Amino acid sequence: MTDEQQPDIRWAPMEPAPSNRGRIALIVGLVVAALVVVGVLLFFLLPRGEAPTPGASGSPSPSASPTASASATATPVPTTEPTTTPDPDPTVPVTEPPTAPDPSLGAFRDSVRTWLDDSLTGLDIVGETSGQESLSVLNTLQADAQRLAESAAPGSIATEWSDGVAAYQQALTDLRSSAASGTPASDVLTRARQAAEDLRTLVEL
Repeated sequence: MTDEQQPDIRWAPMEPAPSNRGRIALIVGLVVAALVVVGVLLFFLLPRGEAPTPGASGSPSPSASPTASASATATPVPTTEPTTTPDPDPTVPVTEPPTAPDPSLGAFRDSVRTWLDDSLTGLDIVGETSGQESLSVLNTLQADAQRLAESAAPGSIATEWSDGVAAYQQALTDLRSSAASGTPASDVLTRARQAAEDLRTLVEL
C-alpha cells in the first residue's frame, strides 16, 4: 500500500430543481383570458331575442324601408272590369251629315255631255248594223245610261231627269230584245232616239 493520502469524499447537498409553478400559472392565466374573450364575443355577437340593445330607443329602426315591407306583402292582381258604352243622351240632337251642294245646271251638263253625245252616235250605228255588232254597241249604250241614272241632277230638273233616264233605259232594253232576234225594230229605235233627245234638251244641249 502506498502512503498517499486518499481524497476525502464528502457529499454536498444537491441544488433544488427549478419550480414550474410560474409557468403553470402563466398558462392558466392565458387560458382564462382566452375564455373571457370568447365569452365577451359571444355576448355581443349572439342574438338575444327581442331585447333592445343598450342605448337603443324603443322606436323601430329606420333601416326597415317601406319598400321591403311592401314587397313582402302579396300584391293583388288587378282585375279588368268590362267597360260599358254609355247610352247616347236623348237630349242631345243627332247631327246628320251635311247634304252635298246642289250642282249648277252648267256643271251637270258638262258632266253628262259625253254620254249623251255618244247615245246619238251609238243609236245611228245600231240602226245601220245587225246581229252581234248591234248587241255590242247596245251594251255600251246601256252602261252609259246607268251612269246617267247615277248622276245627281240639280234640284230644278231632278224629277224630269230621273223620269227621262228611266224612259231611255227602257227603250234600250226593248231595242236589245229586237236586235237579238235580227234587225232592230225601227219604231223601237225611234223611241230610243227620242228619249236621248229629251235628255239633251233637259240639260240644254
